[in-house]
Amino acid sequence: MEQLKSTIRDTISRYAPRLKEVAAFIGAHPELGHEEKQASELLVSELQKLGFNVKTEVLGLSTAFIAEYRSGKPGPVIALLAEYDALPEIGHACGHHLICTMSLGAAAGLRAIAEETGGTIRVYGTPAEETMGAKVDMAAAGLFDDCDIALMAHPFHTYERSGASLAMDALQFEFHGKPAHAAANPHLGINALDAVIQLFNSVNAMRQQTQSDSRIHGIISNGGQAPNIIPEYAAAQFYVRSASRAYTNELSRKVTVCAEAAALATGSKLTVSNYQYSYDEMRTNETLSDIFTANLLAAGIKPEDIPIGKDHGSLDLGNVSLRCPAIHPYIKVVDQPYNLHTVEFRDAAQTAPAYEAMVFGATMLAFTASEVLARPDLLKQIRDEFEINR
Repeated sequence: MEQLKSTIRDTISRYAPRLKEVAAFIGAHPELGHEEKQASELLVSELQKLGFNVKTEVLGLSTAFIAEYRSGKPGPVIALLAEYDALPEIGHACGHHLICTMSLGAAAGLRAIAEETGGTIRVYGTPAEETMGAKVDMAAAGLFDDCDIALMAHPFHTYERSGASLAMDALQFEFHGKPAHAAANPHLGINALDAVIQLFNSVNAMRQQTQSDSRIHGIISNGGQAPNIIPEYAAAQFYVRSASRAYTNELSRKVTVCAEAAALATGSKLTVSNYQYSYDEMRTNETLSDIFTANLLAAGIKPEDIPIGKDHGSLDLGNVSLRCPAIHPYIKVVDQPYNLHTVEFRDAAQTAPAYEAMVFGATMLAFTASEVLARPDLLKQIRDEFEINR
């Protein structure tokens, strides 16, 4: 095992200067979800140079890809997940330029030992994690069903074990009323904005009767055009979340009933839709997580510096974790407690120390996968846990 890890370490170390160049380029050229043309093309080019066969435009998604290296010998299928979409206005403030390069570096390291261990190495290029996450489509299409494990690591201001995430629905409620002059003849109108306000009041009243892990938060995305016109159209967008898909479905039904009641009370008509994809909860495979954590400890990270993973919202990796054993640990890349999705984190994640941490994260991912490749007993434990919890 130590010889395998030595080969991985040396390979990633030699590749590190190029990894940093790739991360820096993607960080400096942020692209929104499903528009990540430059990032996708660069990652595909690098993987082809490493000997991977690459299929682009997976499922008709222009910036999605699957890169695969088959050793020619039987063994596990290892999936490495690459995210590379940026956020509106603030760019790579979630560190996706480091996520994709950690997986790229891990792929290089595993490619170097594949002839000895056997198995298949895959890198999934998964666009638009922040909005219409491609992992949802890929999971639904069964593209992870033959994977033995799926790995990725997320940059952060501290280390964290892979933890949980919330299942999520993105609901849009559109109310259609009737316009009228708000001063001269308001009695002739049907106020769609009143329906939106009633919806928010009903949801707020409902919160006391929801489980503590639930989150319901929304905005008024359209509230009318002018104060002297009874709004004929108004709309609200909500995220509905909880720790499980089953309870999230229940919450979404209740919120929808609140909207239906608001429409009935105001005489408006209601249209309900999903404005973004629904994400399932992340189910960490603890056996696989323990392997990753053990590698961090062996590298000198102190146990007290690797807390249990917190809930950081919702992930499209949750959908993958219901299809195959998966983990989503956090790697410390900045020295200050900057939060994700902030300008401060974005800037700190595009510095030399962050790029060094990215190389370390790639090495830890590859070390973890190498143990699964080399030890059938570990793979059995991982699979047994997955089958019990699915």
